[in-house]
Amino acid sequence: MDGRSRPIDDAYVLPRDPGQVERLDVQHVAIREAMKGNHLAPIIGPGRILDVGCGTGQWAYEICAEFPDSMVVGLDLTPSKPSPPPNYRYVEGNLLQGLPFAGGQFDFVHQRLLISGIPLRDWPGEVAELVRVTRRGGWIELFEAFPGVSPEGPATRRLWDVFRQLGRAVGHDTFGHVFRSLDRYLAEAGAVGLVSHTVVLPIGEWGGRVGAWMARDVRSLFGGLVEVFQTAGLTETECRELIDAMFGEFEELHASIRNRVVVGCRPA
Repeated sequence: MDGRSRPIDDAYVLPRDPGQVERLDVQHVAIREAMKGNHLAPIIGPGRILDVGCGTGQWAYEICAEFPDSMVVGLDLTPSKPSPPPNYRYVEGNLLQGLPFAGGQFDFVHQRLLISGIPLRDWPGEVAELVRVTRRGGWIELFEAFPGVSPEGPATRRLWDVFRQLGRAVGHDTFGHVFRSLDRYLAEAGAVGLVSHTVVLPIGEWGGRVGAWMARDVRSLFGGLVEVFQTAGLTETECRELIDAMFGEFEELHASIRNRVVVGCRPA
């Protein structure tokens, strides 16, 4: 559903205002709660960790605390939040131009929610880059969302159809190909021991704490897209009325977003 970085500036359709930092951090808390942790890869005492498309840096900062003896590197086009931990390093980079690291540098490589920043055609090569910079015996973890919510009421479908239309215009996957292909991308890049998990995130107060956090995330996301949606033919009033109606549908229909986490190992 959401990209945490801007791999290609002119291909990124999500809001970029400063308020999105809070939104992405709330989203992170919801995912962490649903996963019962920050990662599923069985990493023990890693020396170097890479977070690709690190966004605000929140995931990486928490990993720094979990592994205080590790060096954690966050790569993105824009800097992470201020006051990073002492074992964190930010690297500016466009992942679609290749990762700026030699092969086999990291014990754990993590990437989350970049479906809105990576064109569909680039996914196989981009995942191959993740495997390339992972050391032999190291782990790669990918987390991506299906591009839509389920079930969809009429207002939800109308807004998400416009959102998907914007994504298709810049080459993004809007049909769930990436969601279904993460394990294949990793396998084709040479990763082994693949394990896949499904993480379902409720949206709305009906879903408890995670649902409430995701509601904040989605409301902020679509609120930030009102101007963009107007270029697709919706008026501001229509957008805001549809957003309100969509949230009523979330509560009535118990809507959620499906995510997949796929973990693989680079062969020793």
